Amino acid sequence: MELRQVEHFVAVVDEEGFTAAADAVGITQPALSQSVAALERELGTPLFVRAPRRVSLTAAGEALLGPARQLLRAAREARASVEGVVELAQGTLDLVALPTLAVDPLTPLLGRFRAAHPGVEVRVAAPDQRVAVLDQVRRGDAELGLTDLRDAVEGLDARPVADQEVVLAVAPGTRIGRSRRQPRDVLGRLEMITTPTGTATRDLLEQACSDAGVEPHVAVVTDHREMLAPLVVAGGGAALLAASHARDAAAAGADIVRLDPPLSRRIGFVHRPGPLSPAAAGLLDLL
Repeated sequence: MELRQVEHFVAVVDEEGFTAAADAVGITQPALSQSVAALERELGTPLFVRAPRRVSLTAAGEALLGPARQLLRAAREARASVEGVVELAQGTLDLVALPTLAVDPLTPLLGRFRAAHPGVEVRVAAPDQRVAVLDQVRRGDAELGLTDLRDAVEGLDARPVADQEVVLAVAPGTRIGRSRRQPRDVLGRLEMITTPTGTATRDLLEQACSDAGVEPHVAVVTDHREMLAPLVVAGGGAALLAASHARDAAAAGADIVRLDPPLSRRIGFVHRPGPLSPAAAGLLDLL
């Protein structure tokens, strides 16, 4: 049973004849008659009693009419739902992002997206490790992932967003020299507050120390990234922070030091190869 056949059947009922029904749906009368006849053959019974000047429903036609109207209504609703998603009037967008990136740059980007498309629901997961971000995108649990792009992202397409500078936050009065720019080997002279092994922040610390030929001295390890800046201010050690996060730490009293050469990480979105949903494409269009 094809949807157009059901539409033609209902049109004959509503227009009280084949000729008027054909005009209503925009096809010729013979074509409409053939469509209804094909439906009758499929169902194995006549749906109309055909008289010279009028048609009426058979018992089978009466039984079909209610479900046929429901089917056409459901088809209209289905079409409207798809159009709503395509036009970003509704739908869902699943994202996954490293926790530090979920704050910046994702939060302001999502604010702009939601302002433009308030009918789209956005769901954000924030696993601790980069590998988890990539795995969730590969599995299809999320359509877009926001992560650092320091290494290849095998099997995924990448869309760079920015090079995010990372700076050093230290407690007020920490003796590391008067300059607000220090060589990277300063990291080997400080007690560091960082996140667990395998997280992006920890990887960045270890790579920076390795490049400078020093070993990191880890004083505090925490899963709670929101602890880093307050713990620095409280004298618990020093921490690497994204420059955007460091502004809050500075406002709370921490001293901010830039490293020489500057420490940065390239961040961007990853997704599986192929076309994106309208919602995902709409988000990336805002970059």
